[in-house]
Amino acid sequence: MINSLFILDRNGKVIIEKHWRKPVPGAVDQFLKVSQLSSIPQEVPPVIATADDLYFHHILRSGLVFLTVTVEEVAPLSVLHFLHRFLDLLIDYFGAVTETTLKENFVIVYELLEELLDYGYPYITEPNILKEIVPPTTLLSTVINAVSLGTTYGTKLPSGNLSTIPWRSTGIKYTNNEIFFDIVETIDAILEKNGNVIMAETHGEILCNSRLSGMPDLYLSLLNHRMLGNKMTSFHPCVRLHRFEKDRVLSFVPPDGQFKLMDYTVDLVAANTLPLLIKPHIHIAKRSGKLNISFQPRSTGGKGIENAALSVTLPPEVTSVKLNASAGQYTFDHNTKELRWTIGKIAADFNVAGVPQLTGSLYLDADASPVQPLLTIYVDFKVNMFTATGLKIDTLQVHHEAYKPFKGVRTVTRAGRYQIRI
Repeated sequence: MINSLFILDRNGKVIIEKHWRKPVPGAVDQFLKVSQLSSIPQEVPPVIATADDLYFHHILRSGLVFLTVTVEEVAPLSVLHFLHRFLDLLIDYFGAVTETTLKENFVIVYELLEELLDYGYPYITEPNILKEIVPPTTLLSTVINAVSLGTTYGTKLPSGNLSTIPWRSTGIKYTNNEIFFDIVETIDAILEKNGNVIMAETHGEILCNSRLSGMPDLYLSLLNHRMLGNKMTSFHPCVRLHRFEKDRVLSFVPPDGQFKLMDYTVDLVAANTLPLLIKPHIHIAKRSGKLNISFQPRSTGGKGIENAALSVTLPPEVTSVKLNASAGQYTFDHNTKELRWTIGKIAADFNVAGVPQLTGSLYLDADASPVQPLLTIYVDFKVNMFTATGLKIDTLQVHHEAYKPFKGVRTVTRAGRYQIRI
């Protein structure tokens, strides 16, 4: 399945390299050559097939490229899913995945790769089992190893007592039993300048942080679960799929600590279901142009918008701008021609504070003969305690344990690849 795995820095230099089968000479160079054809790293396709019958699968996180190489065609989602699992595992072990953390803990990273894959096929991917085999480093073990001139590898030996449930260890005890849920929805959308929806969908996930003693069996019910319908959903292996298909109830024995319970994709076909309304107008004339963009909340359930911002790359003929922002501030890069408007927070009751607007003039090169361009506005935003789909957590029941845990729920909706084409 997977021949090799590489972790590259933002310059394409190899930080981690692991081979399970015969290495492919020059594989990284071929990938970099293809990926450099895209000016924006996020625009590089996650799966690339070359004329030499090589297949590259990669994800980009925190400026690092996680790349796999295969010499035969495989199910691409299975490889991409493995890369995401590997990334989540590194975050679980080290707290953050950066070039520095990988170099400081490269021994553990290689040990994990030895257990994760067997001859290129995923083998053990559950964190609870891996932590029994490859213990994470602790402050004490780091100090002991530093004094003894050893490595940063953990000093705890595996107990040998593995649970019958792969994702949960035995003998877990907490003084305060609590479980937290985060519903995170990301909206990908392409809209016309008049607000008509070309494409819009929400990618949602329910993240959990379980701190429960013993071996609890949980029943979690959802509000507005009908919107899931037969849409694309996936679950953690702990979820009993037949129970969800029958009653739309999530029945599961949770892993200990943080994990993703489920994710889903829902289409947003109507413009009024989107959490904001943007009215852009950019007109380019012979020597000057006009710009008018408004940005206001819509259908946010009374919640304000945070981290509101948008950016657009103006035509190369534009030499300068003279704009006025009623909220936030704007910047214009004369080299890249990127205009960025950072607004920040927008109150839900914009009738009092006013609708944020960016208005003004664009100035062009006197010798230019511009044509009204096709522009794309990229939008960023976040809405706390709100879901675009309306999905909410209702009740939580605990079986096989006597305690009643504390349940905490947070929701957030944010922009993914949110574009307006004008």
